[in-house]
Amino acid sequence: MQQVKYRLVNPRLAPRRTKLEMPGWAGQPEPRADGSQEFAWHCAPFTEGAQYGIEVLYPHDNELHVSRKSGKLVFDGDFGPRPHNSGDLMWPPFRSFGQDYYTYQLLLDLKVEKDWAVRTEPHPRFYTDPTDTVPIAVPALLRTEWWPMISFVVFKIIPPVEGHTHIFRPDEPMLQILVLPVIADFTLAAMDGEEAAEREMRGRRIHGNRPSLAADTTWTSRTDTVFDGTYRHLLRAAKARERE
Repeated sequence: MQQVKYRLVNPRLAPRRTKLEMPGWAGQPEPRADGSQEFAWHCAPFTEGAQYGIEVLYPHDNELHVSRKSGKLVFDGDFGPRPHNSGDLMWPPFRSFGQDYYTYQLLLDLKVEKDWAVRTEPHPRFYTDPTDTVPIAVPALLRTEWWPMISFVVFKIIPPVEGHTHIFRPDEPMLQILVLPVIADFTLAAMDGEEAAEREMRGRRIHGNRPSLAADTTWTSRTDTVFDGTYRHLLRAAKARERE
């Protein structure tokens, strides 16, 4: 198992593995049962994907609202006085970055092993937020084996019109960081006939056995959306085989 080491300036920026929050951005703890409201955590692929990375929480005491007025970005928040002995620290830590972007001075060092890198991206709660106020971190790949500090991260404000606001709240996740191979070492190739036939047959077998695989896990939400646990059953079986 790889160990990611970190160094930080602000203790409240301490990174942690991304957690599903219920109640919270992942939904409410309603069971997978007829009449329940569907939530993101009910989906196994989303749950695995959402917990795949590292989340960074907003480390300041007051909310910050980022919006656009008269074509310029406006940062509405109280950061208090500049910290003592802050040296080259940018204060406030936000600034405009071109017309549609802004940055936050993160000052977080994540050291990964050789041939690995870190990549910033929006926090998973961005995809479940009904208010469109979650900050949108721009993807960036950093080779932190030799780059000793993530000085800043970039966010994008959309749409490019007035009335849209990003909200940073104290101790609320503001971005996610993934740990990835530094080189995407793969190529794309069409399957040959034999392999394509095998995959098609596998799909047909899953489809044919779906009634039995999903027998105890099929449910209809209050919006009349039908769910079943076929994928979850197969996922558990695959994980069990890996442990053998």
